[in-house]
Amino acid sequence: MNAKRKSIMSDLKKIDRMTDAEIDYSDILELDDSFFERTTIKLPQKKDSITLRLDHEVLEFYKHQGKGYQTLMNGVLKMYAEAQKKQKLLKKRHRSASK
Repeated sequence: MNAKRKSIMSDLKKIDRMTDAEIDYSDILELDDSFFERTTIKLPQKKDSITLRLDHEVLEFYKHQGKGYQTLMNGVLKMYAEAQKKQKLLKKRHRSASK
């Protein structure tokens, strides 16, 4: 185990030993009824399980990013898809405006 991981594990053990009375909540704002009236709950989107063939180098790059690499890959693909949608929308608007 590396030093950083040992330090984190040590901190987590200290936290586990703390009682609720020992935890300092003073810097956390209280949530009143107005917070719940203003906020909307955003549920996670449904994800589909697929089989995907990737270049070895691409997969290794993402795996080396660490835990959550599949979520990272999904995020990159999602950003690309959204950018493409915006680009198509802008092109459509440009064509409509030039007519």
